[in-house]
Parts: sequence; structure tokens; C-alpha cells
Amino acid sequence: MSSREYQFNVAMSCSGCSNAVNRVLTKLDGVNDIKITLEDQKVVVKTKDNVSYDTVLNQIKKSGKEVRSGEVVA
Repeated sequence: MSSREYQFNVAMSCSGCSNAVNRVLTKLDGVNDIKITLEDQKVVVKTKDNVSYDTVLNQIKKSGKEVRSGEVVA
């Protein structure tokens, strides 16, 4: 099964922020892997092929955190 990878720059200042982002992403169907680097304010999400960039972006926004930028990696 093919997969997709998305990378986002998200405004996170503490572990509570990164936990909030992680929490909303784990609720999204089709997410295979989440890597959050607080120091770089980077969120990398690997999903099944049927999960779109906009779906992941909107899910991160549900955490209340500002998404500064994002890109499709694979």
C-alpha cells in the first residue's frame, strides 16, 4: 500500500503544545506515523494514500496551534 508524507511548521512552545498536536492527529483515520520535533517546531505525518494534505492540515488546526507552513514530502 502506498503512503504519503507531509511536513508542517507548527507554532509550539512547550510539550503541552506538541502533545495537543499529537492528540488530534492520533484521532485521524489513516495516520501511520507522527514525528514531532518541538525544538524545530516540525511535525512530520505519514498517512495512508487516501489521506489528503488538507485533511491533515485541518486536523492540526483543531489543536488550536498556528500552522506556519506545510509541504507534501512524498
